[in-house]
Amino acid sequence: MESLLPYFSAFIVGLLGGVHCIGMCGGIVGALTFGLPEARRKSIASQLPFQVAYNLGRLISYVTAGAIMGGLGLLLAELMPIQMAQRTLLLLAGLFMVLLGLYLADWWKILNRLERVGGVLWRRIEPIGRKLMPVHTPTQALGIGMIWGWVPCGLVYTMLINAVSSGGALQGAGLMFAFALGTLPNLLAMGLLAGAAARLARSQMARRVAGVTVMLFGIYTLWSALQ
Repeated sequence: MESLLPYFSAFIVGLLGGVHCIGMCGGIVGALTFGLPEARRKSIASQLPFQVAYNLGRLISYVTAGAIMGGLGLLLAELMPIQMAQRTLLLLAGLFMVLLGLYLADWWKILNRLERVGGVLWRRIEPIGRKLMPVHTPTQALGIGMIWGWVPCGLVYTMLINAVSSGGALQGAGLMFAFALGTLPNLLAMGLLAGAAARLARSQMARRVAGVTVMLFGIYTLWSALQ
């Protein structure tokens, strides 16, 4: 059961991170939704294949990045004694979870600096997504979703740092899969309801509850690393 805890934690972080997703990705989701042909926007049922395709593409990108980071973590672990490597990587993951909690709660936005670093890669990838617009088929939506998965995001980057400590490429991919599933309800609802969830992003209480909960996960990870 304990071996499943990292995946459960990743899912919960994705779910709680919805208050950030709504603010961070709301504009993207709105643009994708209103960029659909008018006939497709008339009902939730006609939008659903496109929204599922967007999010499936995003999930594929997250899982791919998780596998890369998990493999990198395994490589780093081989360069030092295994116990020291595990402790170091867990400490790093716990620290970034605490920073993520502060970020979600709007108490300290230091992870913005990490997003600016990721912006270098995003500037190279984003033009590819523009070539797939406007969207007419779910296949196009899948491609745009795969591009969307690389948007600079402190929430995603923190989970990728956790993937480094996961133990390998397969575990890193699994961790990011669980995280992506956690983000799915909020982003699907945002796409289908075209902005009705935006009030949640403006709720200071919701952001603080999410932030404190994520910080507790981080503190638990730090405590585990020190045992």
